[in-house]
Amino acid sequence: MQIEFASDKDAANRAKHQVSLTFGAQVLADAERLDVLDVRFDYAEERFVSYGMVDGRIWVCVFTTRGNTNRVISVRKANDRETQRYHDTPRRGRSPR
Repeated sequence: MQIEFASDKDAANRAKHQVSLTFGAQVLADAERLDVLDVRFDYAEERFVSYGMVDGRIWVCVFTTRGNTNRVISVRKANDRETQRYHDTPRRGRSPR
């Protein structure tokens, strides 16, 4: 699946989190990633928070799906609580550690 993002959001994400939104493709490529529907606000479209591992580290990627494209909104390193959630949440074919 392709990704897209707004260039101004990419610049803001790089300034705040020191990572480009293009990195979201690697986070979303984790076959064991954990996707959680974000229901905190009415975003007018489904928004997901995805926890994925890249090179042994857990990352968070916020995205929405438009057709066959994932629109990346934010990418950052996971905090300790989010890392624990990734490891502790059972998923199909994988038991929690």
